[in-house]
Amino acid sequence: MALGRKVNVPVSDVSLIRGMWEVRVKKHRHTQKKEQERIEQSALPKIDQQWQYRIYCKSLQTKELKLLHHYLERSTLTETQPCTEAEQDQRDLEQSRLIFQLDGEQWMDFPRELQWMTYLKEWHVRGTRICRLPEYLALFTQLSVLQIPKNTIAELPPEIGKLTGLRELNVSYNRLSQVPPELGDCENLKRLELTGNNNLSELPFELSSLKQLLHLDIAENCFRSIPICALRMSALQLLDLSHNRLGDLPQDMDRLEQLVTLFLHKNNLTYLPHCLTKISTLKMIVVSGDELNSIPTRLCRNPEIKFIRLCDNRATAENKKKEEEEKKKEKKKNRWREPREEEVKKDSGEKEFIELYVDSLKDRGERKDAFIIIR
Repeated sequence: MALGRKVNVPVSDVSLIRGMWEVRVKKHRHTQKKEQERIEQSALPKIDQQWQYRIYCKSLQTKELKLLHHYLERSTLTETQPCTEAEQDQRDLEQSRLIFQLDGEQWMDFPRELQWMTYLKEWHVRGTRICRLPEYLALFTQLSVLQIPKNTIAELPPEIGKLTGLRELNVSYNRLSQVPPELGDCENLKRLELTGNNNLSELPFELSSLKQLLHLDIAENCFRSIPICALRMSALQLLDLSHNRLGDLPQDMDRLEQLVTLFLHKNNLTYLPHCLTKISTLKMIVVSGDELNSIPTRLCRNPEIKFIRLCDNRATAENKKKEEEEKKKEKKKNRWREPREEEVKKDSGEKEFIELYVDSLKDRGERKDAFIIIR
């Protein structure tokens, strides 16, 4: 190269290169997403499931195989064809068999043949030692009721968001510490019960999309404030916040314009906000009267609202404190023991008593302000 010769070196803007790279990455991710959707919509998962089913059938005995085929035949029922009364009764009987029931401490996992019964519409599983839901849960697209209380379930899988037809979900008295945000995709959900999961202290904001939810029960947990998503559930009619650690209520609770029943007892509330008087549909409020010292006059004197105060018996208050201290000491000593069965029975029994009492009040309109002493 001759001396003094000029060489032109191209210099590019770094930001331009970065922009081109981000566009390529974005296109690649979009392609991957499309491919994933194509695989999910293709017949490959169904073919794989059929092969797994055939392999499983070969391991069964003749009687077990006939019983499984009998169960699977129920999925071929057609409900659109006209029928006689006898045929309708038979269909009603078959419809009642679309319910899966499982209970007893001998169960530590779901039965393997359950994965082939994707036609089921209801699951009722309680009192078992099952700690997680099966991986094939997303295949049960016709599921409308999922009742799994009083087990040892520690988490809900993200696949639960694919159960778009789900209307009722009960995961009370388990070991949940969080709720997956994918649950917000179950937009047809009308009843959600999360009672008695002692480590549960918050709900994801994505649950705000549950606009059809009528019943929300998050009692007996560790909530220190009302979840923001709960205030955005515009159709909510019953909200149970009892047995938590609430110190106050938000000033915008009147956003729940359809609220009828509100449970607030067994918290640390000292006052009720004035915004509750703006909820015209409110018919019943249950609070603890021991520490509550400020209540809006329009709230407690409204003849259309049943205002119930639960008061602890003072004679047994000290004994309860001593019992709680002893229980804490026992929990420290027996940290690795099985979950509190007696405590669950006691809490659920007290909850059932209050629910029965509240139901009886719905038929009586004489007294709107009631006092109950819990012994």
